[in-house]
Amino acid sequence: MNYTLHQLQVFLKVTEKQSITLAAEELFLTQPAVSIQLKNFQDQFPIPLTEVVGRKLFVTDFGQEIAKAAEKILNEVHAINYKTLAYQGNLSGRLKLSVVSTGKYVMPFFLNDFMKDNNGLELIMDVTNKLKVVRALEQNKIDFALVSVLPDNLKIEAVPLLDNKLFFVGSGELVHENLSKKQLFETRPLIFREPGSATRNAMEDFIAKNKYRSIKKMELTSNEAVKQAVVAGLGYSIMPLIGIKNELKNKDLNIVEVKGLPLSTTWNLVWLSSKKLSPAANAFLSYIKKEKEHIIEDCFSWIKDY
Repeated sequence: MNYTLHQLQVFLKVTEKQSITLAAEELFLTQPAVSIQLKNFQDQFPIPLTEVVGRKLFVTDFGQEIAKAAEKILNEVHAINYKTLAYQGNLSGRLKLSVVSTGKYVMPFFLNDFMKDNNGLELIMDVTNKLKVVRALEQNKIDFALVSVLPDNLKIEAVPLLDNKLFFVGSGELVHENLSKKQLFETRPLIFREPGSATRNAMEDFIAKNKYRSIKKMELTSNEAVKQAVVAGLGYSIMPLIGIKNELKNKDLNIVEVKGLPLSTTWNLVWLSSKKLSPAANAFLSYIKKEKEHIIEDCFSWIKDY
């Protein structure tokens, strides 16, 4: 057999995501590139590693066994790399984070200089909804999570990072409708995030608290998708300010003043109280505590305007 480490990485990611499309996104490759690597890897085995049933990809029992072996091989390779860096006096290892989807507008700014100063580190950051972030935290699969609503069922430590404000927004055309706030919520379509999203929960709580009978026109699985739907004029939504900076500046979106809004929470970097942090995780935590105020001032001072 003549498989490569790259083929092992691609196959392992495909088995994790059970999707060539999602694997390609996480590996920053095109779908054809992932498909070619998967085929070249499969050609070296007489038994199928994957199968497609009803347009959905499944990993065979044999494929699952090969995936376990691939993970062990790649972990050993990482260990060799880390030991080499450690002997050179460099910080090494993996930093694992899980970030709620809107947090992708926040976390990179708190990682940028740290990762540049420690190029021996490998960053693994999963961007998903709150439900899956909390699950990853609970199962001890990550070092840190970024959330705007603290989980109440886990013993955690937290470092507050940044204010998180949620506003009622519509496209430039929609916000000029001469409607009362009650009419906005009860006669115009609202666009929601998927169940499990903290933004979805906040939006539903606000509607319930004010006893609005809303029209749920659309449900979308990412903040970007909701934003584009609102920009296109398909409806209104309650959205985090952090993700709509450019659209507000360009007047593609406008904030509608509504009593009780904006909703305000705080972005928090959290970890399990019982977690034994790795040297890499400890170094990142120290960096955040020392540099967060500078990062906020340099990268997020615009939030004060709203």
